[in-house]
Amino acid sequence: MIRTAFRSAASLLALSTLVAAAPPQPVTPMTPDVVANYEQVRPEADFVKRVIMIPMRDGTKLYTVIMMKKGTANAPILLSRTPYDAKGSVTRTASQSLVDVLPIMDKEFVNDGYIRVYQDIRGIHNSEGKWVMNRPFVGPLNNTKIDESTDAYDTIDWLVKHVAESNGNVGIIGSSYLGFTTLAAEVNPHPALKAAVPESPMVDGWRGDDWFHNGAFRTNSLDYAVAMSTKKAEGNGFAVGPGDDYTRYLEAGSMGDYARKLGIENYPFVQKLFQNPAYTDFWSLQAVDKILAARELTVPTLIEVGQWDQEDSYGGPAVYKALAAKYEGSGLLHLAIGPWRHSGANHYGYDLGDLTFTGDTAAEWRTRYVKPFFDHYLKAGADPHTPPVLTYSTGVNRWNESPRWPMGTPTPLFLDASNGASFAQPALAGHDDYVSDPAKPVPFIPRPIEMGDDEQWKPWLVRDQRFVSDRTDVLSYTTAPLTKSVHIMGPPEARLFASTSGTDSDWVVKLIDVYPNEAPEGASQGSKQDMSGFELPIGIEIFRGRYVHSLSAPEALTPGKVEEYRFNLPNVDHVFLPGHRIMVQVQSSLFPLYDRNPQTFVPNIFYAKADDYRKATQSVFYGGSTASSVMLPVVP
Repeated sequence: MIRTAFRSAASLLALSTLVAAAPPQPVTPMTPDVVANYEQVRPEADFVKRVIMIPMRDGTKLYTVIMMKKGTANAPILLSRTPYDAKGSVTRTASQSLVDVLPIMDKEFVNDGYIRVYQDIRGIHNSEGKWVMNRPFVGPLNNTKIDESTDAYDTIDWLVKHVAESNGNVGIIGSSYLGFTTLAAEVNPHPALKAAVPESPMVDGWRGDDWFHNGAFRTNSLDYAVAMSTKKAEGNGFAVGPGDDYTRYLEAGSMGDYARKLGIENYPFVQKLFQNPAYTDFWSLQAVDKILAARELTVPTLIEVGQWDQEDSYGGPAVYKALAAKYEGSGLLHLAIGPWRHSGANHYGYDLGDLTFTGDTAAEWRTRYVKPFFDHYLKAGADPHTPPVLTYSTGVNRWNESPRWPMGTPTPLFLDASNGASFAQPALAGHDDYVSDPAKPVPFIPRPIEMGDDEQWKPWLVRDQRFVSDRTDVLSYTTAPLTKSVHIMGPPEARLFASTSGTDSDWVVKLIDVYPNEAPEGASQGSKQDMSGFELPIGIEIFRGRYVHSLSAPEALTPGKVEEYRFNLPNVDHVFLPGHRIMVQVQSSLFPLYDRNPQTFVPNIFYAKADDYRKATQSVFYGGSTASSVMLPVVP
């Protein structure tokens, strides 16, 4: 018997050796040097990778990549639904280690046995179907039975039924567009969806996320539209080459002229923008905060946004505000604001621009808050007692846990005579004037400007504002040096009394922390450079004047008539330190990030003509019944 077994084993060994030693097919100099593919996942890999086309209820199949460590069992699923190429999301390197091939944000999860899933949303990259930007939910704007909510439901349903290693619990996470699809999964959630972390979500593209801010158009939306709408998100954006975007956009004229010059005016999403410049039902019925407010929140949700998010600063806090009255403090709703750029929470959080923080704040957020949050709901882990609100106090560099948001009491910082600012009511009433010239708009960062350059784009909201402080079309109002700290927690609100000699106008308000000029704080606070005199923006926002009385029905401004413009700056947790000064700047352009206002009323600014762009005298009022101010949410 032993001898027979030995002979059998020997025969198998001889057979395997024979098979392994089989010679390759003969080749000639003209043999085609092409193979179908190379399998990147080698036998020594520490993970399992599965690619599945998951069917939706209408038969459309969505490309889905499932990743897990070998030996995973009884594990939760963490899902992200993306327009940015699921295949590329799981091939960061050609490594055989799972933590190397996945984004850095996934490290703690997969090392703890999570199953990580990325999926191309409908019509994008390797998924079937038709692509619609921020596809509206089933309802007045969508008469089909399909939206991102139903696709998320069908995906989760398939995963919990077919991934044998799963424990049946699913969480969803994602930033920016993925923040939108994360929130979409909560509109009509699958029972297996136990927790959600929407980060910097796209919520309302007109009020303050990607396409417009209070009616002012963000010009780089067109580049994004071309990249995402060409084939299946295979476009590369504008083919304009290097150069100064300030000059490029200025010479083009209106945004309609620019679109025609580039041959993109007939892109469907470009026309959606151009045909809908006001806040009509086209935009308001898509607003995710309004949609979620009309439904019951059943999925524990931890919303995150960066304090200096240069793309989607509005959406996350808007969703929290819409749900707070009913769910604040319930354990279902949480808000986090960190010292980051857009999507910075998922990368390295040591610094931003010239600012340096005390350690990797992004890693702290992920390991101390996000991971325990998911563990609790997906793995029956210990209750992490996630605070209702978590914020990072810039200026003093520490985390704060709060019971609500906003925390501060609105306190007016008044604009005053002689370019002053004070918490005291101004003794005198008056106004300051400047001439706004559309031919010489105020740049949003120092020139030359390339908005596609990450080194310029990602940190632009913390750029030292001294580069515009001496312009005659920028008004600066500054307090005396502070004798004690001023801590704000919430969205500052601009209350600007102003008039124009034109019939339309944009108004930009900046809240700025001015560092002492005598004391180089860089060395003591770990900054990359000497911060003496640095003018750090805490919040910047714009408002298009034609919407002062109605966001949906624009009207011409009356020349010389004083109007009150009220609009919020982004949500912040910041401490102005003793010796610092608080500055408020007012201007009428922020170019070329936002399109130029012609300053004469035209029905649709996208199609303004060259002679519509005219100089205007702008007046900002202080004191008396027209006391301009910024309401600061001050806490003790």
